Amino acid sequence: MTDSYSQFCTVARGAEALCERWTPLVVRELLCGSRRFNDLHRGVPRMSTSLLAQRLRHLEEIGVVRRSAVGKVWEYALTDAGEELRPIIMALGHWGARWIGSRLRDDELDAGLLMWDIRRFVRLDECPPHAVVVHFRFRDARSGEKTWWLVVEEGAADLCRDDPGRELTLVVDSTVRALTEVWTGDRSPQEVLSSRDLRVEGAHHEAQSLWRWLGTSVFAETRRSARPTLLSDARPPA
Repeated sequence: MTDSYSQFCTVARGAEALCERWTPLVVRELLCGSRRFNDLHRGVPRMSTSLLAQRLRHLEEIGVVRRSAVGKVWEYALTDAGEELRPIIMALGHWGARWIGSRLRDDELDAGLLMWDIRRFVRLDECPPHAVVVHFRFRDARSGEKTWWLVVEEGAADLCRDDPGRELTLVVDSTVRALTEVWTGDRSPQEVLSSRDLRVEGAHHEAQSLWRWLGTSVFAETRRSARPTLLSDARPPA
């Protein structure tokens, strides 16, 4: 480590090991089940691949990550020490949802990361037995991230940037902010639909089921429960 607190305190030493920029998010991706380099990078799309490789090497050196060859590719997995970080990372996420959530800045919106998060947390047990193909169209996403297809079939979810050529179940037309705020628990589906920031096209009964299929972020319930308290605290005194 080039930077050190130069203290024997284990809080300081733990922070030196794990609190470099991006490192907690790399651990988050591993906790969420990503194993291969490209999948890890999809969860941290604004991180350079060279920095990701550096952070993985660091985590391997301190015994948090184990790397193994699977065929011609490397896979990464958390060691027992890495798994012990799960409640710490989750607690950080819930704290952020409760106290930091609020309104997102425009530069914090990311259609690619949003869709990747939605794909990995699709409620497969809530989806019908037949194939479900949902086409997402973002009105204001960056070039190359305006259209996505989520395909749920045979107990698995796949995310495509190119049209898979399948019959569509639903089309979701939205701003990046609107769908992000539903996903994070800042707004309800009813709120964004009423505002016309988001539209769902397709059969009524399937449109009604969409939110049950997608679910929300693992931190959304914390965010929803915090909203009344935070709104109350923000009101000026009578």
